[in-house]
Amino acid sequence: ECANRPGNHCTPTYLAQQAKQLGKEFGCKVEVLDRKAVEKLGMGSFLAVAQGSHEPLRFIVAHYNGAGAKVAPIVLVGKGITFDTGGISIKPAGEMDEMKFDMGGAASVLGTLRAVAQCKPKLNLVCIIPTCENMPGGAAVKPGDVVTSMSGQTIEILNTDAEGRLILCDALTYAERFQPEAVVVDIATLTGACVVALGHHHSGLFTADDSVAEQMLAASRAGLDPCWRMPLDEEYDEPLKSNFADMGNIGGGRAGGAITAAMFLRRFTSKYPWAHLDIAGTAWKSGAAKGSTGRPVPLLTHF
Repeated sequence: ECANRPGNHCTPTYLAQQAKQLGKEFGCKVEVLDRKAVEKLGMGSFLAVAQGSHEPLRFIVAHYNGAGAKVAPIVLVGKGITFDTGGISIKPAGEMDEMKFDMGGAASVLGTLRAVAQCKPKLNLVCIIPTCENMPGGAAVKPGDVVTSMSGQTIEILNTDAEGRLILCDALTYAERFQPEAVVVDIATLTGACVVALGHHHSGLFTADDSVAEQMLAASRAGLDPCWRMPLDEEYDEPLKSNFADMGNIGGGRAGGAITAAMFLRRFTSKYPWAHLDIAGTAWKSGAAKGSTGRPVPLLTHF
């Protein structure tokens, strides 16, 4: 429902309202942070993406507590770009209307929160959604700009259309405060390269943890929501090196683009087990049947 709504209706503010409504309905604690709070946290990477838009950003944190307070939570992080023009690195006009679906990761996290709250399992779940628009404009971030992420690592933004990883990296750093010994999973319509690699059937699964990979693959089979494990070899990290910052936000051209995006995110996940789902090919359908698929809610719910 959220993903199908046009971008002028499903704004970051609307997503935050939906999260609060879910919290009210199921007794979940929901916090919504505004720009001032995000600035205080030092989320320079997230702020950079949002700065070109007149729509205010939101940083949503929702908690489902079904186990004891001392039980480490599972954390889900959903990419919530409510419309993606590409920013200054602007996208071609054809099918740009589909970029309202670029908050498919955020929608799937809210859908999973609802499913879990209805099923009432004995676990703790934290759902984090950084959400904003990616727009060109006089205040927009420019290719070559350098920003400081919440982790303290600096990023040279070589392509403003590689924005999903820029909002997710600060959310992944924020996730550390929940001491998530189980796993942190980020879900994002992240790369066209993943669509080239896997088409529209499998979501891309990236994790260095074999046991997490096995659990995710089993959940994908149980939920009839297939994913496919992709590599994370150290060699794929090399193209992210920058002469002007700790890393660039893209690297190595188009080859292996879904993998280099995952390697970028991996640099912010050293404190916990982590998995990344690239759902760029599976979150929505194009053509006559255009619309959101609701994936990967079944996979995440079974997981």
